[in-house]
Amino acid sequence: MSDTARLHQPEPDAADQHVANAGYQPQFKRTLGKFESFAVAFSFISITTGLFSTYGVVLGSSGPAGIWTWPIATVGTVLVALVYGMLASRIPLSGYSYQWASRLANPVLGWWFGWVSFAFLAIVTVAVDYGFSQVALFPLLGWEYTPLAGALTTAVVMAIQAALIIWSTPILTKINNLAVGAEMIAMIGLTALIAGVIIFGGKGDWSNLVSTGVVPTEGYFGWLGPFMLSALLGAYTLVGWESAANLTEETHNPKQVVPRSMVRAILISGIVGMLFLMVISAGIGDQIDAITASSSPVAAIIENTVGPVLATIMLVVVCIAIFACGLVIMTSNSRLIHAMARDGRIPFAETFAKVPRPTGGPVWATVLAGGSSIAIVMFFIATPDALAALLGAGTLMPAILYAATVVLFIATRRSYTMQEDDFKLGIWETPVVIGASIWLLVELSIFIIPPDFRVAQYYALGSLVLGAIVFAVVWKTRRAQLTKEPGLDAEHL
Repeated sequence: MSDTARLHQPEPDAADQHVANAGYQPQFKRTLGKFESFAVAFSFISITTGLFSTYGVVLGSSGPAGIWTWPIATVGTVLVALVYGMLASRIPLSGYSYQWASRLANPVLGWWFGWVSFAFLAIVTVAVDYGFSQVALFPLLGWEYTPLAGALTTAVVMAIQAALIIWSTPILTKINNLAVGAEMIAMIGLTALIAGVIIFGGKGDWSNLVSTGVVPTEGYFGWLGPFMLSALLGAYTLVGWESAANLTEETHNPKQVVPRSMVRAILISGIVGMLFLMVISAGIGDQIDAITASSSPVAAIIENTVGPVLATIMLVVVCIAIFACGLVIMTSNSRLIHAMARDGRIPFAETFAKVPRPTGGPVWATVLAGGSSIAIVMFFIATPDALAALLGAGTLMPAILYAATVVLFIATRRSYTMQEDDFKLGIWETPVVIGASIWLLVELSIFIIPPDFRVAQYYALGSLVLGAIVFAVVWKTRRAQLTKEPGLDAEHL
């Protein structure tokens, strides 16, 4: 090759070189920049999804005053995300916690991290898309909600999402970017509008911010009392930001972009979400009993304060945001399945690892991700309070995964020397890790000790039992792949 030709050769992507050093052939085109990476994390969090889905549960268990656990959950989640950011920068590969545990501890532990991540993403996909049907689409179209109708609609929505993921990553990125922009504009604008109506129109009551509503005040602030149970609000909503780390092989400069995207998404969601919670709680006015009994309380509050036209417009935005949220979650799950399959860690790995086009998704990994979630929907097809049960399960599973990942970081930190291009916390690293550990201990106590989240606990236990069965099959048929290091050895990491 001539010197002139060499001058016109593109520089090899440093991130792709890291993928190659890890023992993989890069299969995805890097189409995600800073905003797109942030949008993935923000869309998975989706404050409209979380608040529209969980606010009614909080009103019934803790009353409007329960919103004050939101800033506590925000701070705790930011600390956890900073720990994740250091791991994502250290090992920027699809599969996030599966890859981290496989390379920092051992492949068998990594398999279990991958399985718990898969179970979490499968159930959260269902919870989000169920919320799309019950609290957004049905009220928007004026349909009467029934468990059967909700389940069937949710299954159809998931099938559409799977088709989009397989079809084109750039297309789903554009949908997600549109949804994030619309969600931010709508949430900020609606918050300001409702606040104005309350202040100047006298339609609300700011004393609701400290009201326990229909919940008795006796023992309200006790250990694991009603106030602490409202942590579901933040703990369910402020999850999934780590999906940005699951798309590192499709992100430019992931070692720096991904950690900042995760933290930025949580901070913006926390601030905007808190302001929104304050105004809708005040917007309840003197109708706490009626709003608490509503199947879609946020939509009812919006209609009561700003009128049916703006309420309908907001529901359209909410439908777009929740649909995009479910789309991102299923995308993240498909990438996790693909990451485990290319290491031969699951049955029919060769099939699930296939990526036909660098701008599309892994076909059969996406089918498995969507099909697993649809199977869970069928389990809840006749359950009237399916959404509440799904919310609990979608909160406990990530809490378990976050706690295990922070323990992994602590256990392996001394054996690693930070590299020049790593995301670093400097002198703040130790206090951040301690703070994250305290928050996760409190969160796990809230969702494990009280009987209120038994369905969530049964789902977690059931997923581990199912995981043991799958693990036994993999151990029997793929022991060589299961026990070897993923890709190449980890010396380059």
